[in-house]
Amino acid sequence: MIKNRKPFTKNILHLENIDEVIENICVQLQEDVYKRFRRYGGVIGISGGIDSSVTLALAVKAFGSDKLLGIMLPETDSSPDSEQLARELADKFGVKSIVENISAALDGFGCYRRRDEAVKRVIPEYDPKVDKMKVVIPKEFVKKNMPPVHFVSVTFKDGTEKQIRLPMEEYLQIVAASNFKQRSRANMLYYHAEALNYSVLGTPNKHEVQQGFFVKYGDGAADVMPIGNLYKTQVYQIARYLGVPKSIIDRTPTTDTYSAEQTQEEFFYQMPFAKMDLLWYAWENEYLPDEVAPVMDMTMDEVSNIYKNFARKQKTTEYLRTAPLHHYGVDGIIRIS
Repeated sequence: MIKNRKPFTKNILHLENIDEVIENICVQLQEDVYKRFRRYGGVIGISGGIDSSVTLALAVKAFGSDKLLGIMLPETDSSPDSEQLARELADKFGVKSIVENISAALDGFGCYRRRDEAVKRVIPEYDPKVDKMKVVIPKEFVKKNMPPVHFVSVTFKDGTEKQIRLPMEEYLQIVAASNFKQRSRANMLYYHAEALNYSVLGTPNKHEVQQGFFVKYGDGAADVMPIGNLYKTQVYQIARYLGVPKSIIDRTPTTDTYSAEQTQEEFFYQMPFAKMDLLWYAWENEYLPDEVAPVMDMTMDEVSNIYKNFARKQKTTEYLRTAPLHHYGVDGIIRIS
């Protein structure tokens, strides 16, 4: 147990010194982009989501709107709301924005074809031309301290739904095919960043980084991650403080990856952000379940199971956070005779 710490409360993550937090982030951004990387500004993929919106708002404060480029990266399955909200964001902060539709690139990679092949092996009546699909994890698995089990959910043209547990082979193929989307976006961001001598500003928050909710060399590819140490509720607090449009703040966070609408909660996190933030903080700072349970109106067993779930996620996604290894050779040294 960590000594000399404050009691666990539901307000423990509130940023009382929000001005100072924002100033520190901006100063570090300037140090990293201007001095360390010697770049002139930043490129950000904007999606109408809260994380990319706060990243852009912070970057405007750090660099000024004239040294930023916001890029919308829609594809066949993207919600029209994403582009509309991204435009509203760019206009609000005076940032130049462009659209790069990546559907043709994804077609070239066989992204949609490979994904739909796997879905049809599980639900043969699925017709990607008229039906919608997504991948979900039932919430009860986290409560029972069970590893996540993924289901494919199809909404048919007539509005009926079918949900079936995914075999491992089909699950892996769907994810691998879908990950072409994030990696194609990263390639486009780096094209524009290199053409302008800018840095790529990543948008993952603390949970995405620490729990592994990102694609390696996809949305995990960036030069800096300004909000990578912020909890989701803190991201929202900064959004309100910096004047991010209310339409974005009020939007339910989505993956915007599959053809059917899907929240981040049902795909990965399995619990609301406000609850998850507090429990992750408690786990990370070694608060015991008997300290946390009464504050969260939970049983100690429920808290313990969620702690185990966090530990499992962090362990199984460690490879995502690991840089390429280059320690091969005798004692890490290659000797040439």
